[in-house]
Amino acid sequence: MGIFISYLRMILLIIGVLAGIQLPGFVDQYGKSLQAHLIESERSLNEFRDEAEKFFDGSIEELIAHYQASDDRVFQEGGQSINAIFQRYQQLNKAHQEFNQNAWRAYQQAFFTPVEDIQQEVRNDFSYTVRLNPGAILFGLVSGLILAVFGELIVRLLARPFRQSQRS
Repeated sequence: MGIFISYLRMILLIIGVLAGIQLPGFVDQYGKSLQAHLIESERSLNEFRDEAEKFFDGSIEELIAHYQASDDRVFQEGGQSINAIFQRYQQLNKAHQEFNQNAWRAYQQAFFTPVEDIQQEVRNDFSYTVRLNPGAILFGLVSGLILAVFGELIVRLLARPFRQSQRS
């Protein structure tokens, strides 16, 4: 039984290290995808910015309100489309700024408070790579150690009732 537990401990350590090494790569791909979507969103908005600059002193909000207040249904729906592009740009810009605050914030956003469609896109297209930079190695070792210790605690807690019954 002791050798089985030792192998189990090693397997948990290896799984934790391999999984932990992947996490920095996922966060990096999430950040790059977020930035690419932000750039694309900004390009989509630029045409309307020029129009807003020309007629509304640069106010996109006034341009949107003007379109939506029109009696022409085509202009009203155009205003809704511009508003959707503007809202998406604001969402991505805010997320990108928060992502770039610090490394902890990048991990937190990528896993706990992501832009959902971008996280899903990265999950679907994630290329599993082993990045052997110091951060990835450290993250992998810490993850492996935590998983191995957690596994050891579970095995010991599950084995405790059997040990007590053997002593009696």
